[in-house]
Amino acid sequence: MKFGPVPLADAVGAILAHKRTVDGITFKKGNVLSADDIAVLGRAGVSEIVVARLEAGDIGEDAAADRIGAVCHGPGVSRSTAFTSRANLYADTDGVLVIDRPRLDAVNRIDEGVTLSTIPAFEVVHRKQLVATVKIIPFAVDGGAVAAWEAALANGGPPIRVAPFRHLRAGLIQTRIEGTREKVLDKTVGVTRTRIETLGGTLIEQLRCDHDRDALLAAIRQLRAGETELILIIGASSIVDRRDVIPAAIEGAGGTVEHYGMPVDPGNLILMGRLGGAPGEGPVLGLPGCARSPKLNGLDWLLRRLMAGVPVTSSDIMGMGVGGLLKEIPSRPLPRSEAGEAPAAAAPRIGALVLAAGQSRRMGAINKLLAEVDGVPMVVRAVDAALASGADPVVVVTGHEAERVRATLRGRNVVFAHNPDYAHGLSTSVGAGVAALPPGQDGAVVSLGDMPRVTAAHIDRLIAAFDPLEGRAICVPTWHGKRGNPVLFARRFFAEMEELKGDVGAKHLIGEYEDLVVEIAIDDDGVMVDIDSPQALTALTGAAIKQA
Repeated sequence: MKFGPVPLADAVGAILAHKRTVDGITFKKGNVLSADDIAVLGRAGVSEIVVARLEAGDIGEDAAADRIGAVCHGPGVSRSTAFTSRANLYADTDGVLVIDRPRLDAVNRIDEGVTLSTIPAFEVVHRKQLVATVKIIPFAVDGGAVAAWEAALANGGPPIRVAPFRHLRAGLIQTRIEGTREKVLDKTVGVTRTRIETLGGTLIEQLRCDHDRDALLAAIRQLRAGETELILIIGASSIVDRRDVIPAAIEGAGGTVEHYGMPVDPGNLILMGRLGGAPGEGPVLGLPGCARSPKLNGLDWLLRRLMAGVPVTSSDIMGMGVGGLLKEIPSRPLPRSEAGEAPAAAAPRIGALVLAAGQSRRMGAINKLLAEVDGVPMVVRAVDAALASGADPVVVVTGHEAERVRATLRGRNVVFAHNPDYAHGLSTSVGAGVAALPPGQDGAVVSLGDMPRVTAAHIDRLIAAFDPLEGRAICVPTWHGKRGNPVLFARRFFAEMEELKGDVGAKHLIGEYEDLVVEIAIDDDGVMVDIDSPQALTALTGAAIKQA
């Protein structure tokens, strides 16, 4: 890739290296400079500009990120379409993130311009949570680097996967000595149940017995005779030796003590064993006293792996010391869950608003939304595109001839929001649609019911580009440099959208927040075609107008 300053006249078709603003017009980093762009810059007195230009064998940042992302993720993980040099990987299911660190480290050393970063290994993840990202550092990388990544990961499979929780049935045994309070044991049952259920399992039985080998052995046998797949034992007294009551009872039941002790604090005095005939079969854990507390401790680190079917060896446990100091210290005075840690990044929750309330004044007696395009009512095309995209939910805003519109869409999984003020302009429909969105939405695509050539792919391109943290809070499609519809707005604009006036929709927000706008070039003119007259409809369909 060539990079550096060039005379302005030689920059047509090159990639702009740095953002430039001239005469109130902003040229964003990464834009491919057109002849019109060069003319504007020239009139502003720019004679030289820093650009990048791809050479033979180079692969552009998005194409490279897509190819790398495709070979990095295994089962339980999916990939977004690359945008601005980044392809994100998301969990497809609740479970535990499993990373082959040696292989991941090896590929990250292939080329400094190609990177793969992840959240920590063995973290609990939830469906649609961001778990990793592929980032291409320069505007393009040599094709040989991409090929080297693909070759390195061709054997042995991708280095990142999510092991789903197995919905294990667990049993809890608590031992008692003189003075043990039932209230404490009751609380421990509740804490344990929450731990198990959080990881997708069920606490199906709990027993209490004296703190001696024979009584505990009988309790273990009772749970084994039932449907319990995981046994947790918490003693009235902590385990202080491999020959103590709990390990002795496990071995008496025909089990094996695989490891005792843990370089995680709290959680040091934990014991891992099994009652079955193969490693990982019939796991049984002897718990330290900290397991009675909901605060993060070593039990959580073991339990999350066991609940997801991820093998845990003695060597694995002895390797948990780095980061294993979980006690409250001055720099971290509260456990993470109590300190209000921000939730892990997740795929954005984007809804779609399909505006279908207009009066179609320029169409005469015809309701254009019900007019057929290739045998399908126009509003159905708009709604089906939204339903087929990654947007959820799809809110259809009705107004004029609301019952006819609803009848045409009968059977589709949409939310209807009626706008009684539809005659006052498009803005009232935008407000009604935003008000109908459920709490927690990160953004909304505002789509027009009279744009029958907008597709799910167009909407998904907007969603892939959306990232308010990186300044992409309003996503606008373009065709040959002209802005079209639909437009995706971040949640921060919802309040303003509900207060809009007139017949201009939310268009003025794009001008007011230009620094938060990202333009997404579309390969066809579907984002530009809206039907406002009988002539436009006839030109589109090439046939006489029909209504549903």
